[in-house]
Amino acid sequence: MRSDDVRSLLQAAVPTAVAGVLAALISGLVVGGKGVVGAVVATLVVILFMGIGFVVLQRTAKSLPHLFQAMGLMLYTAQILLLFVFVAAFKNTTLFNPKAFAITLVATTLVWIAAQTRAHMKAKILYVEPDPVKGDKPENPGPKS
Repeated sequence: MRSDDVRSLLQAAVPTAVAGVLAALISGLVVGGKGVVGAVVATLVVILFMGIGFVVLQRTAKSLPHLFQAMGLMLYTAQILLLFVFVAAFKNTTLFNPKAFAITLVATTLVWIAAQTRAHMKAKILYVEPDPVKGDKPENPGPKS
């Protein structure tokens, strides 16, 4: 993974982790220990799902750039559906507070998307790849007059 990809990943993961810590603190104050566990689990699920999706999307961009946009749309749709599946699967659990889990899951997902959008907007991404420079002389100097 390139260093600018890692930087973009960190620019999304760090605010998400901070939002998860805040959600855990609030859940702990409102609900108690089970709220903290629910918030932490939700934060880890979001960072894991979105991080894996980010890596998959970057590899797709490198190897199959013509599929990048379609893959991105499909990936985000699949991620949101999987997160809904997690909420539905754990709605009656006794391991943690399901409301704290669901609210944290939605909040940290929104934070991830906003942070990733901000990171992408601030990145200086070339839309045309420049020709590699070989020495000081151009490859095709053109006709001499």
